[in-house]
Amino acid sequence: MGHIGRFHTRHLVGQTAFEFSGMFDIRPERAREISAEFGGIVHENYEQLLTASDAILICTPTKTHYSLALQALTVGKHIFIEKPVTESVQQGEELVALAKEKNLKFQVGHIERFNPALMVLNDLDLRPLFIESHRLAPFNPRGAQMAVVHENMIHDIDIILSLVKSPVTDIAANGVAVVTGQPDIANARLTFANGCVANVTASRISLGQMRKMRIFQPETYITIDFQQHQTEIYQLKNARDIPSTAMSIDIAGTDRKIVYNKPELPDSDAMQAEQISFVEAIEKNVTPLVRGEDGLEALRIAEKIYALIT
Repeated sequence: MGHIGRFHTRHLVGQTAFEFSGMFDIRPERAREISAEFGGIVHENYEQLLTASDAILICTPTKTHYSLALQALTVGKHIFIEKPVTESVQQGEELVALAKEKNLKFQVGHIERFNPALMVLNDLDLRPLFIESHRLAPFNPRGAQMAVVHENMIHDIDIILSLVKSPVTDIAANGVAVVTGQPDIANARLTFANGCVANVTASRISLGQMRKMRIFQPETYITIDFQQHQTEIYQLKNARDIPSTAMSIDIAGTDRKIVYNKPELPDSDAMQAEQISFVEAIEKNVTPLVRGEDGLEALRIAEKIYALIT
């Protein structure tokens, strides 16, 4: 089940929108420990869990994602896989093709897509021309087996791809292995076909934590703090269109103003939201917010960045 499996189980047990069919871990003592803490049936093997379930949530180490997902899809189960989707792009392509062939839902656990600080922008007309992101964290041995690109940066890669909605045409990158044998800090510059440029930085050897993104487009500047759940929007508008109650800054010599808005964010739990989204995709037969194809494309870009810095 992996480290994050404990958190998923805590949320799954408390859900009322669906029935939690139980869990399996190759370490039975780990599964029993989690069951004792939150509840839930512990199955003796993976096959037993598949039989008891309509959909499977895979939150194991990345190297096991492909084999577990392949087995689940083969017997007709919908799948949710934690990021990164698979160890290789080829594995991801095979799973995406199989899910499509069998008409099964395939969602990837890019949890930041459900962060209220990002979701509050859903109704905004986003046409980014420049994006800058910083995802910094202190060193933690857990997850250090993977490069920082796949463990940390891939969150922002996925978000940026979802915002820009244009193919990446060029990548420049640099990275350094400081503590581990894998790059611990990396920076990438992504150029898109529509002209947008994204500057993406990730580090797991910083003194403090930071998960911020800034979005620039004509007449709009947006800052997102994923950690603090805060979003600020600055927009250039005609003075006559601005409500008197709005916070604004005059621009000398023009009839336009900069309007500041810090929207109130919903009090939502991102992990719970992504679980419910997965279930609704199955029940309503709609496309998941983060599709298998999305997770695959984020991995594809991460692999290209990794190849440039190693």
